[in-house]
This record gives sequence, structure tokens and C-alpha cells, in this order.
Amino acid sequence: MLKNRILAKKPEKEELKQRLKAARERLAVQQMKIKEHKLPVLVLLEGWGTSGKGSTIGQVIQNIDPRFFKVASMEMIREEDQRKPFLWRYFKEIPEAGKFVFMDSGWMDEVTRERIMGEMDEETWKNRLAGIRRFERQLTDNGYLVLKFFLHISRDEQKRRMEELEQDIDTKWRINKADRWQNKHYKTCLDVFDQYLGATDLPSAPWYVVDAGAKKWAELQVLEMLTEGIDTAMQNQALAVPVPQNVFPLLKMPKLSEIPLEGKTVSDEAYKEELKSLQSHLGELHNRLYRKRIPVIIAYEGWDAAGKGGNIRRITEALDPRGFEVHPIASPEPHEKARHYLWRFYTRLPRTGHIAVFDRTWYGRVMVERLEGFCSENDWKRAYNEINEFEKDLFDWGAVIIKFWVHIDKDTQLERFTMRQNTPEKQWKITDEDWRNREKWDVYEQAVDEMLKKTSTAYAPWHILVSVDKKYARLQALRTVIEELEKVLQ
Repeated sequence: MLKNRILAKKPEKEELKQRLKAARERLAVQQMKIKEHKLPVLVLLEGWGTSGKGSTIGQVIQNIDPRFFKVASMEMIREEDQRKPFLWRYFKEIPEAGKFVFMDSGWMDEVTRERIMGEMDEETWKNRLAGIRRFERQLTDNGYLVLKFFLHISRDEQKRRMEELEQDIDTKWRINKADRWQNKHYKTCLDVFDQYLGATDLPSAPWYVVDAGAKKWAELQVLEMLTEGIDTAMQNQALAVPVPQNVFPLLKMPKLSEIPLEGKTVSDEAYKEELKSLQSHLGELHNRLYRKRIPVIIAYEGWDAAGKGGNIRRITEALDPRGFEVHPIASPEPHEKARHYLWRFYTRLPRTGHIAVFDRTWYGRVMVERLEGFCSENDWKRAYNEINEFEKDLFDWGAVIIKFWVHIDKDTQLERFTMRQNTPEKQWKITDEDWRNREKWDVYEQAVDEMLKKTSTAYAPWHILVSVDKKYARLQALRTVIEELEKVLQ
């Protein structure tokens, strides 16, 4: 894209001045329309060292109310970032609906730098590119405007700028070893940049190559493409997005009605004995997980009153309290609702060597949000594939993903609801919403069957815990967790 790119011709001084004025005014007006349309705008600026990414952002944001934008400088990779999935530090920076985020360098810079320096083999390179394409497509499918700019300058221009900056003691610090190395190996970098741009040039998130030979000319190109993109995005907001085909291997799952519930019990004596043994074993495995820095994600879904809380408690009792966190998931807060629905889960992922337990999960998208009308039909139909992609990225990161559906029948649920309602110290556990959801049991069951069928992948399978006897389900959960952890700790 860079080698054969024919860049736009720089206009004469007076035309440049007039177009800049018009573009700045257009963006100033658009910022209020973005807020009204609840359009989130993510602007990524990549490019050569000394190409002017920071100064270009500085000029563009002068036309926007400071309350409506954030600038994120992503060059510095912290220790915390290294212990999370590759895209974590970018995903957590995505804007709320109606606001801008400008990124000074991003996922392109990180990936190409590792590739150029020989720190990434061919397979990892291809997997990273595939993950980036999924990430960007998911953002645009979920209503984000993603604008990607590459600021391009020649080798000679880059060298000239470095020499100029080095002559002034107040600007010399802006040149680092990486910039000098890049200029010296300009062709090598150009080849990798070209490969990256070509592989990630998506119809919904194309690359714009900017001639950054002059500051005001670069600013004008970014402003005009940005304002045009905003207008187009607002016009297309009502359009439905195609539902992508699942490309991940799925495991055959039974329907809930086919799962036998009889005989799934355990005596009190046998329960106490095995519980102690299993918890002791799990505690040992937790120490090994930490030493090997393997992240673990345990996700719980299930019927109301199925016993998720008690099940989680028996697992966490075995763990070092410094090495796990339980996330009870309720209705999204306003700042969560204003972002991609996976954002609030991405920001709760564990560090390597730690365990995150989710009491309710991202599967709310294809259950409660679907059935209660909190998202469109197009949204929840796309979500099966988006969730499979999300979990694939976690698996590629090295995470162990354990997903439980805690299962009971309607009679057992009614018995437990009634007991809660008639027991003062347990009445907080039962709400009017629980009773309303019970009336929708049949439609929820259909939704769960579809969820299990479409999201039980080879790398993140569903495990059904029969919980008519809670003690039986607790032991089964512990056995399953131990079995899955031993697979990666061999």
C-alpha cells in the first residue's frame, strides 16, 4: 500500500488555508451531532518516527470540546499490559458512545515493531493479524467509527527531521534509538508496514495513507477524511450488519430437556470427604498456575436459584485469596452500556497466573438482552460469532476457559423460590424479577439451547452441572476445574 501508493497532490497555499478553515468548522459542528447520534469514534494515528503523529492530533483536537475526547498515547507497554491479552490495553481505551478517542500509535506499532525486530515468528504474525481484523470488525459491527491513518514520509525527510530536532537541546530528547534504527533500516520497515497495511485494510475500517511531508497538509488530509467518515457513519447507523459465519469447531451439545436429572445426588458423608480432597488438590494446582503464569477464566451461567453462588464459594475456598477475583455481573452501568458489550468483561480479565470467576457473563447478550429486547435481533445473532472470537483470543493468549451451565428443572426452582420467600434471612435472594423470569422459562430454555449449540467450541466447551442436588453439582464443578487445569499443567 505504501510502495505503490499515489498520494494526493498538495494544494496551493491559499486553497490549503480555505480548506483547512472549512474542515475545522465542519468538525466543530459534527461533535454535537456525534453526541446526538451516540456515535463512538476511534481515531488511530500510526506512521514513521518523526512523521508528526502527536502534532497532528494536537491540531485536530483544537476543534473539539475537551469534554468529548480523550488522547491515549500507547507507545509505553507496562508490566501489567504484558500480563493481559495483546488487545487488552487497546480495548479498554475504546470511547463511549458520542465521544472521540485519539490513539497516538496503537496495535499496528506494537505488532510491526516485534515483527521487524525478529521477536515474532510467521505463525504468531498471522494470528495477530487475524485477531486485529476480528477486533476492528467487531468494533465497526457494533456501531463504532474506526478511522486509521498512516503518516508517511520518505527516508530522506525522516533523516532531515531527526537532524533538525537533534540540533536543539529542547527537542533532542524526542529522537530515540528506535527512530535512528528505523531510518537506517527504512526498507525493511517499509516492507513490514506494507504487509501489515495490506492485511488489515478492511472495507469497514480502511487505511488512509497521509502525505506527512508538511504539517498543515497532513492536518488537512486527516480532517477531511475524518469529517467525511463521520458524515457517512451517521447516515449508515440504521443499516443492519451481515451476520458472519462461524468458522470455529463446535462440539455437539444436548438440549436441556435431554439431560437426565435423576440419580445425580451424593450423601452428606461422601460429599464432605470428597469436597475436602478436591479442594486440597485444587489449592495445589493454583500454586502451580501462578508459577507458570497461566490465566484462568471460570464462567458461570444457569437458572435462577440453581446454586451458582454456593458452587463458586466451594471453588474459591480452595484458592489463595491473593490469586483470584469473583466478578458478580449485574445490569451494565451507564458508562459500560455506552461501550461495546464485551468491554466490561475485557476490563475484568485476570492477569497471568490469576483466576477470574464470572457470576453471569457475556452470554447475557444472547439470553436476557435478547429476550428482554435490550439489543436488536441483528445484535444478538452476531454475538454468537463475536463471543467465539473473544474466547478464541483468550485461548490464543494462553488462558484456560471453563464455562458452566448450572441446570435444574422448573419444580426444583419453584421449591427453592418458595423456601427463599418463606425464610426471612433468605428473602433478599428472591425478587419480583425472578418470578417474572420464571414465567418465561420455555423461551429462555430455547435461547439457552441455541447458545450451547453455537458457542461450545473445542477451545472453550460448555460443561453442564446438574444441580438438583447442590452438593453433587459442587463436586462436579471441582472435578471439572481440576481436570481442565491438569491438562495445561502436565
